[in-house]
Amino acid sequence: MNSKIEFIDLKKQYAALKGDVDARIARVLDHGQYIMGPEVVELEKRLAAYVGVEHCISASSGTDTLLIAMMALGIGPGDEVITSPFTFIATGEMIALLGAKPVFVDIDPRTYNIDPTLVEEKITSKTRAIMPVSLYGQCADMERLNAIAGQHHLGVIEDGAQSFGAMRHGRRSCGLSTIGSTSFFPSKPLGCYGDAGALFTNDGGLAKSMREIRAHGQDRRYHHPRIGINGRMDTIQAAVVLAKLERFDWEVAQRAEIGLRYCKLLAAAGERVVTPFVETGNTSVFAQFTILVDQRDAVCKRLNDAGIPTAVHYPVPLHLQPAFANLDQGPGSFPLAESIARRVMSLPMGPDLDAATQDRIVSAVLEATSIVHTGT
Repeated sequence: MNSKIEFIDLKKQYAALKGDVDARIARVLDHGQYIMGPEVVELEKRLAAYVGVEHCISASSGTDTLLIAMMALGIGPGDEVITSPFTFIATGEMIALLGAKPVFVDIDPRTYNIDPTLVEEKITSKTRAIMPVSLYGQCADMERLNAIAGQHHLGVIEDGAQSFGAMRHGRRSCGLSTIGSTSFFPSKPLGCYGDAGALFTNDGGLAKSMREIRAHGQDRRYHHPRIGINGRMDTIQAAVVLAKLERFDWEVAQRAEIGLRYCKLLAAAGERVVTPFVETGNTSVFAQFTILVDQRDAVCKRLNDAGIPTAVHYPVPLHLQPAFANLDQGPGSFPLAESIARRVMSLPMGPDLDAATQDRIVSAVLEATSIVHTGT
């Protein structure tokens, strides 16, 4: 019973898809078009259809996609982009890398996504875009954010690195705003075996710009009308994502079922454990199954000692990261983000998580939180 549980069991997933994954990779090795090969073209068409948009632009990572999106919108030095402080560093990092200023807005206390009621007061004459993060697997309130952006003539970039496959009022994540961005990092709901990402839009002009930017700003070979980056997706990674697409709908359904079962089982902990809240109209792909607990370090230690891995996404909000010290936003600047960051803890999650393993995880969480809570 103390055998180690995988936090995300990618080996089990590969075993289920091995034939198709191996065959698709072999085809790439046979034709030898390792950059922008036919699999990339096929993947872009299939992903655009899946999300329900006109254009998909594959890229080298879910970090580069954010950079490409902002470059396509013309964001640069002196501009401001509104985003959440409760996210991975890449969201704020790419804003700063362009010489723009990340303007943080505190989060909703239940979904942990950016609070749209606080956004408008942060808009200035320098604001160029809003970049909400669809955290932990469910979309932010894109309708309200789009409405605010429309009133102020701003672009909206959905950072959907954790929410690909999720729905909001019947529409898919990454197809809800000016530009959608996602990641295919191996641990994501739809992951490859390296770094890769994709962008989505219905705007033909933006799509053209983003395609050029990802390939050194060229519109044809050795002709560069704009500055770009080396942001292309490797063909082998496209082949892996194509193979995984074959059972992705099943995986999304499994994630929803496993997430719901976690919530039901953990209800026995009462107030000791706060389970994820999925907003009405949303579905979640539970990129992480993240709970709130008090005395997190003590709970994590007990779980890890029992062979159950945990992770913290994310322990330090961006405004408290040393890289953003220049913004002069110390402790207390965004109290909800800071409070949630002190209590979040992610449990093992994935479409192949079986009921027996999940029961073992839940039992350990119930025991650990009870012992920590009572001190016995």
